[in-house]
Amino acid sequence: MTGIQDFIRRLPKAELHLHLEGTILPAALVELSARHDARPMKLREAKALYHFDDFSTFIDCFKAVTRRLVDPEDYELVAWRMIEHLANQGVVHAEVYISVGVIYMWRNFDPRAFEPVFAALERARERGERELGLSLYWIFDAVRHFTVEEAERVFSKAAEMRPHYPSIVGIGLGGDERRAGSAPFRALYARARQAGLRLTNHAGETTGPEAIREALSIGSERIGHAVSAIQDAALVEELKRGNIALELNPTSNVRTGVCASFAEHPLRRYFDAGLLVTLNSDDPAFFGSDVAGEYLLAHTQQRFTREELRTLAANSIRASFLPESAKAAWLTRIDATG
Repeated sequence: MTGIQDFIRRLPKAELHLHLEGTILPAALVELSARHDARPMKLREAKALYHFDDFSTFIDCFKAVTRRLVDPEDYELVAWRMIEHLANQGVVHAEVYISVGVIYMWRNFDPRAFEPVFAALERARERGERELGLSLYWIFDAVRHFTVEEAERVFSKAAEMRPHYPSIVGIGLGGDERRAGSAPFRALYARARQAGLRLTNHAGETTGPEAIREALSIGSERIGHAVSAIQDAALVEELKRGNIALELNPTSNVRTGVCASFAEHPLRRYFDAGLLVTLNSDDPAFFGSDVAGEYLLAHTQQRFTREELRTLAANSIRASFLPESAKAAWLTRIDATG
């Protein structure tokens, strides 16, 4: 391990844009297949599922993998594997998207089928906190192109369960922005806010800066991807004034064809403009770079210094939904990391 890799590993940091289902590596998929498929997959077959050419074919791959999550025990397995890997990278806190809309889809939209799945996820979360000292919050993610009614099921379930599970911190909108914007979900976001849920949103990944403005207009507190904001100088200034946290995922954007290369990603320009940018891995099993890898690429491809990487780690804590006391404690630890 090089000096910079060791520094990144020791740097306390949060991951704020991570899809649970996107952490399932081919080896874990083989395990799931052995549990459920009449003809279990070979590793080479599992690896072949992770090949895609653009955002649309990535969505198809994502669905093929999530289809193998059948029992609550499957979710507990993949959640624990995810938590172990996060801890190994020096991640001290994570806020993880669960594709609740997809879970409903594979279970004929029966809301009762979700509780056992969530109980299994909670077992993994509690074990991670107890054994590895990693705190984790869940964000219930709806698929924006599944219709508003189906998103309402997801957000209503989050509001219903939150009083019993403080780990349910917020809601989000994933899926294909080209097929559904943010405005149709305005009333749902308002209701979620009233229920005490925090509001995140994927915007400006495969669409222009107008999609980011639309996401902000419905109350989104954090924006995932936000690649196209760089096209609108006034929007960049608005994001800075509002101290809007950006959940950036450079390797994800390169792999789905949104950006030509990591070096060309607007991460550096956003950082230099004073925006509250965070580095995340999105779907690391599909894109081949975890959050520690993103920090290393920021260093090698965009010349981020150690002090600038320290600022990115501090940003991740500041942009999290942790209590202020926990934020202060981690910021002190980041300052002390040599």
